[in-house]
Order: sequence, then structure tokens, then C-alpha cells
Amino acid sequence: MIGILIITHGTLGESLIQCICHVINKRPPHIAQLGIAEQDAPQDALDEARRLLASVDDGEGVLILTDIYGATPANIAMKLLIPGKVEGVAGVSIPMLLRVLTYREKSDIQTVVHKAISGGCDGVLHIKGGF
Repeated sequence: MIGILIITHGTLGESLIQCICHVINKRPPHIAQLGIAEQDAPQDALDEARRLLASVDDGEGVLILTDIYGATPANIAMKLLIPGKVEGVAGVSIPMLLRVLTYREKSDIQTVVHKAISGGCDGVLHIKGGF
């Protein structure tokens, strides 16, 4: 199973996990989050990210999801990437996370990366009122 590590600003990662728990009615295995606060020392955050990465990795790889490309959480994630083993996608959302959870048990990490991106893109829709 592909592990999932969510690295975001503040409590966004935990909030995403809580939303997923509500939708699927349980907490998925092999998922962790790291919230980065303004006062966090980057090296300490990187050390904690490495620990969490190891905790969700069962040998099939880990997908790191982060919020904003170029911001501190994504910069920490970039230091953890190992092509083909630890991959990263920025722009995490509930649709993206649901897609990853749907495909991570029976797919390789490259497929899960593709599904994450398509889930994020497909989850953005214009809602038109019919009143």
C-alpha cells in the first residue's frame, strides 16, 4: 500500500484527514500529517517529516501531498523526494486525497501520482445555480 504523508501550513493536513474520516467513516491506515507553524525551525520540521515518512512507508512507496508549491511545507517535502519511491504533489484537496485513497492499494506510485493530480483537477467544478 502506498503511504500518504500530508505536509501543510498549520492544521490543514489534520483537517483534510478528518474530512476523509467523515466521508469514508474510518481513519485510513498508513496516513500521517505534519502541520508547519510560522515559529517552527525548518530543520526540526524536516526531522519530524522524515520520522513520519518512515512511519507510513510499508515498502511500496510514499506520496507526499502538500498545499502550496514553493512554500515551506513543499520545500520540506522536496527534501524527502526519491524518484519512484517518495513522490510529491502540491495543491492537496479533499478530491485529490479521496482519489489517492481509492487507488493506492492496487497501483504503483506513478499511477497514484497521476490519480492525485487528476483528482485535484477533476474536483474543481463551476457550480451553476438553477433557480
